[in-house]
Amino acid sequence: MSNIFISVAIMAGITYFIRVLPITIFQKKIESEWIQSFLYYVPYAVLAALTFPSIFYATGSMPASVIGTGAALVLAFLDKGLVIVALGAVLSALLMLLL
Repeated sequence: MSNIFISVAIMAGITYFIRVLPITIFQKKIESEWIQSFLYYVPYAVLAALTFPSIFYATGSMPASVIGTGAALVLAFLDKGLVIVALGAVLSALLMLLL
C-alpha cells in the first residue's frame, strides 16, 4: 500500500515540476510565432501518440479496430458530437466482432 502512495507522490512531483519549469524559464512573453504554434499543438500530438496505437489493440481484432476507427473518423468528419463518434466507433467495432 505504501508503494502506491510513493508512486503517486513521485508522479505528482514530476507533473508539478513539468508545469512549473516553463514558467521559471520563460519569464517574458514568447513572441516567436513558430514556438507559439509548436507549444499550442504539443498536447494534441502527445495525446494522439499515446492513444492511437492502443486503438488498434483494444479489441483483439485488427479488422474490428480498423472498422471502428474508420467509423469514428467519418463521424468526426461529419461534425457529429463526441458521444455520437464514440458510440458509432464502439458499435461498428462490436458489429464487426460479432460477424
